[in-house]
Amino acid sequence: MDKLLATTVFESLASGVRLDIYRLLVKAGPPGLVAGEIGAALVVPPTNLSFHLKALTHAQLVSVEQEGRYQRYRANLALMQDLIGYLTAECCAGHPEQCAEICLAPAGV
Repeated sequence: MDKLLATTVFESLASGVRLDIYRLLVKAGPPGLVAGEIGAALVVPPTNLSFHLKALTHAQLVSVEQEGRYQRYRANLALMQDLIGYLTAECCAGHPEQCAEICLAPAGV
């Protein structure tokens, strides 16, 4: 991953609505959700939802596939794994085994 893509991902997730959408799609897993399901779950109007889904797609955080008259969205989990790897590549001065305890700690601790 390069710096430009990393900043694009962070900029896209800086919106609370987009962060909620991405988290919902992560929770849905590989089947993903159609736009109407996302809007209903998050109580986001269709025009607003379309704007946010377009931004997430542009940032490569979600993929979209046409299914008849519906569009199915899926979280790009590989991109998020790459981002985490990019952020932690130089952990503990390039020796991540030294900070395994920190990396394995549950979130919010």
